[in-house]
Amino acid sequence: MFSLSAWLHLRIPFSWFLMPVFLFSVAISPNLNPDRLLWVFIILHLFLYPASNGYNSYFDKDEKSIGGLKNPPPVNSGLYYLSLLFDAIAILLGYLKISALFAAMLLLYGLISKAYSHPSIRLKKYAVGGWLATGFFQGCFTFLMCYAGLNNFDFGTILKPHVITPAVLSTVMLLGNYPMTQVYQHEDDAARGDETLSLRLGVRGTFYFTAFVFTLAVAGFFYYFTYYFKIMYALTFLLALSPTLLFFIWWFLKVRKDESKADHAHTMWLNRIASTSLNVFFMWFFLDSSNILDAF
Repeated sequence: MFSLSAWLHLRIPFSWFLMPVFLFSVAISPNLNPDRLLWVFIILHLFLYPASNGYNSYFDKDEKSIGGLKNPPPVNSGLYYLSLLFDAIAILLGYLKISALFAAMLLLYGLISKAYSHPSIRLKKYAVGGWLATGFFQGCFTFLMCYAGLNNFDFGTILKPHVITPAVLSTVMLLGNYPMTQVYQHEDDAARGDETLSLRLGVRGTFYFTAFVFTLAVAGFFYYFTYYFKIMYALTFLLALSPTLLFFIWWFLKVRKDESKADHAHTMWLNRIASTSLNVFFMWFFLDSSNILDAF
């Protein structure tokens, strides 16, 4: 019913890059249930995120490399309907398997992701608005959504300071990272009339901006782990991020000599290193802080 190109544009493996927020939420959840954990993971990473990817691809109609696809095939109407189907499945499963609140938050996330891409609104074409919307909904909002779903909590419970703090930190981290995902798309974005933040900053400006916001995020995480847990976790967090920092510096030195090095290949490597480092850290943090490792 749906073509291979439509399935490719869902970019399901790309969900690995978005997994740190989910794992961070898992790591600090006090009321975990294995069934809810599995269903929240499936709903987000196999349905909600791919639906957003597909919808965005359909309206962008990229011919050059995009996140998760080096050579994107042409899009067709099947991709549009497949993305809507995946959205509907995510919301239905969220309602049936988790809660009405979780399903409502999935619906809102889906609507914002559509507003980001659809030509009648297209938040993507606004440098600051698109940046803030992406950072908030992929960071803070997703963290709260996961926390509510994983723990079966109501809206009031997820707005307490000890939950809001890591949610906000997730957004700050994404606000620093997101312009880097656009740094190789300046030509395509300009041709479509999308004035992304990275396009406005320029190639070198994007690196400087990311370094600044990333520093703020790391300082915030260091304070969070020290205040709510213990300094060992803060120091291990810094250690986990060191491969990302080293690659970022090495890449920037190359870009200073030749801006054409701000390309898809290097961007994907940065994403792989950063997401893998964070995923491994949050998995370890969960196992250690929950004392699960003591059982072995």
